[in-house]
Amino acid sequence: MEDKPEWNEADNSEARISECRKGIDEIDEKLVYLINERLKLALEIGSAKAKKGAQILDSAREYRVLERVAGLNRGPISKNALHQVYKQIMAASREIQKAHRVAYLGPESTFTHIAAMNYFGRTVTFVSQQSIRDVFNEVEKGSCHYGVVPVENTIEGTMNDTLDLLFESNLKICGEKYQTISYDLLAKGGALKDIRIVYSHPHAFAQCRKWVEKYLPDAEFKECGNTAQAAQKVSEESEAAAIASSEAAAMYQLAVLASRIEDIARNTTRFLIIGADDVRPTGNDKTSLMFVTSHVPGALYKVLKPMADIGVNMVKLESRPTRHKNWSYFFFADIEGHIENVQVKEAIEKMRDTCLYLKLLGSYPGLKIED
Repeated sequence: MEDKPEWNEADNSEARISECRKGIDEIDEKLVYLINERLKLALEIGSAKAKKGAQILDSAREYRVLERVAGLNRGPISKNALHQVYKQIMAASREIQKAHRVAYLGPESTFTHIAAMNYFGRTVTFVSQQSIRDVFNEVEKGSCHYGVVPVENTIEGTMNDTLDLLFESNLKICGEKYQTISYDLLAKGGALKDIRIVYSHPHAFAQCRKWVEKYLPDAEFKECGNTAQAAQKVSEESEAAAIASSEAAAMYQLAVLASRIEDIARNTTRFLIIGADDVRPTGNDKTSLMFVTSHVPGALYKVLKPMADIGVNMVKLESRPTRHKNWSYFFFADIEGHIENVQVKEAIEKMRDTCLYLKLLGSYPGLKIED
């Protein structure tokens, strides 16, 4: 690329804009060529994978690519923006190898849909489902390659339906996505003083309670099954508003009357990517498992002791009723490391010896919340 032109104070702004745009056009030509060259190589890889029956989505490889390009970045583009660009390129690479279908807890423009698009890119086929169980079913029967389901939220806690279905299903956790949850107040137009009815999901009302009490004290609140449904209703009514995502505003052509109205900043939901794949190690992995202990004093301590002895770090422990026997519980745990790691494998095998039941749910790249 040619050096940027030097300008003196006598140059007029129109000439400067024209010259910069010419430079951008030249760079775009190179970018389009290079992206297509990258896709050609991806197509060759896809053909090789098909011959040996390998999976198309390689979460470990994609994780390493994102980490590598972040290390190459010197700005001014942010890490997050660069990741989004590369996720779209990698999504196009997957699509050219084999079209993917991804089931998610819908409808469109919900935070699960947003998380799915941020994880897979926007070029795959997303299939909306009415329940978390439906997402599992679509992936289990092969109608979709992967599913995206919520598992926990920093404010609302754990989604028990997801844990229960992981206990029942043979699907694996292939990845995770932390999605920041931020709400906007959407309407067809007008101003706050014109709003008489507010639609949203009960969780959204709960997370924006202080804001709505301050700015909409006289409005009537009506619950919907999800925030996308709330936005859809508002698109058909006047003097009504919805608490929903900015994605819903774009989808239903609504105006944003107020942004980021949640009471607590950094509200985040963790989503799981479920499928049938075994994910290779990346060096920064997480392993999830479920286990059932004997119903005797000290049973949980005995099960977890091998982790402490061997030096494996546990980052999450959650209990749930088994639903098959009263006062019987299973535990859901996340630990640092991949199942192929010697220490992790040894700790789990020793745990298995003291458990009534132990099930590995999968090893996958462990992400930070901002990822």
